Amino acid sequence: MPDDDEPWPDSSAALDEVQKRLATTPMSLWQPPGPEVVALLPSIAGTFVCFGRGGSGAGERGDQGWAGAAWFVNGELAATATARATAAAAYDPGHLALREGPLHEAALRRLPTLPELLLVDATGRDHPRRAGLALHLGAKLRCASVGVTNRLLVATGDLPADEPGAVSPFTFDGETVGWWLRVRRGVRPLAVHAAWRTDATTALAIVQTTLSRVRTPEPLRFARRLAREARARGTR
Repeated sequence: MPDDDEPWPDSSAALDEVQKRLATTPMSLWQPPGPEVVALLPSIAGTFVCFGRGGSGAGERGDQGWAGAAWFVNGELAATATARATAAAAYDPGHLALREGPLHEAALRRLPTLPELLLVDATGRDHPRRAGLALHLGAKLRCASVGVTNRLLVATGDLPADEPGAVSPFTFDGETVGWWLRVRRGVRPLAVHAAWRTDATTALAIVQTTLSRVRTPEPLRFARRLAREARARGTR
């Protein structure tokens, strides 16, 4: 597991080695506070990164980026934070940590305390080396983590029925690494990813608990708004 003060990898080769190590690192699964399902999450944060508008392509090294972090305690918004930095790498599927990892961490470390649980706009076990950014960030910060995305990276799985609450698994190399979750009828479902100290079932329960009447889990929705507002202001 990475140390808190260990810098993020600075090359694809170095990141590959960290990801391979994380994928096989023993970890105890996070346990919900209740005996059955996650009834009320005591401390959970969402983190989201966005980049400046107007560029061409998927994203280049040196792009200006903004991160937002929203911390909820017992279902209520407790604190927010933002950070700004230039991207250390171009966008490359499977190597998102090179581009976004430091920004996510910077925003989260500006919160009064690190959360117990973390929702990240990135994949977890759905990854060529089974350690996407959501897993990497959770391991580095020692927070149980869940990835929430709109699409899969390498996993496959049929979409669920077009009914709110419908779910269906997606798998990679014979392992269930997450669940599709339909939040609203007629709208693309969320991909919920097992990541650091969470399996697919627990990850799904955590995300279901954070949903309101909108498609995006509340901590991620707030984090996304914070990042976009910081971008609009051009501030830290």
